[in-house]
Amino acid sequence: MKNNRLIELDIFKGYAIVLMVLFHLFYDLNYFKYISINQNQDVFWRILRYIIVTMFLFAAGISLAMAHKDKIQWYKVKKRLFVLGGASILITLITYVIFPQSWVYFGILHFILVASLVGLFFLPYPLFSLIVALTILIGTQIGWLDMQWLFSLLQKPLYLPHHTEDLVPFVPWFAVVLIGIALTRYGYHEKMLRNRLFIPTFVHNKILAVFGRNALMIYLLHQPVFFGLLFLLSSL
Repeated sequence: MKNNRLIELDIFKGYAIVLMVLFHLFYDLNYFKYISINQNQDVFWRILRYIIVTMFLFAAGISLAMAHKDKIQWYKVKKRLFVLGGASILITLITYVIFPQSWVYFGILHFILVASLVGLFFLPYPLFSLIVALTILIGTQIGWLDMQWLFSLLQKPLYLPHHTEDLVPFVPWFAVVLIGIALTRYGYHEKMLRNRLFIPTFVHNKILAVFGRNALMIYLLHQPVFFGLLFLLSSL
């Protein structure tokens, strides 16, 4: 059962990967002026981005709770810190070169890295995690919680750009990770993973499972490939 659940979680992440790749493909096509869309303003693209980010962060919460089911596995924490930390720095450096006025300083990889560390403190307390998640969501909606002060504090000393190509604010998105942690602790994630959408024997789900297992590699490589190909086409 444990392996099946892991496979089904990979399939879930595989769906998110496909949506993300499509989202970025259209972003690149727009960047090179093959099409004309506004992914920051158009409702469809905004909703799609919210869905993609929610799927990744929900999966991150589930993975965190499953990886440290009985107790915190510190060797896994160190490995995750090394891998995600290195990938986050790489993303920051690359985007600083390509987009010097809007480089990524706290994108989804940076967020998952920080959330994975902070989330460790919530693992033993699923009910408290749900309460905090609900507080974050409500507080954000009614204006109690606002991270703008932190940006204002750090912008000048860190030379942060006014606009960034990818930003996943810790509030409210940490609420999604907490929900994933809590539902996994209570065992409700099993019902979701047993859904027909994630049956491992389906041919397309076998492919999606491969995508899910290699999510980080795909995330790091797909944009350079798209950018390189479209740059060459634009140069011809």
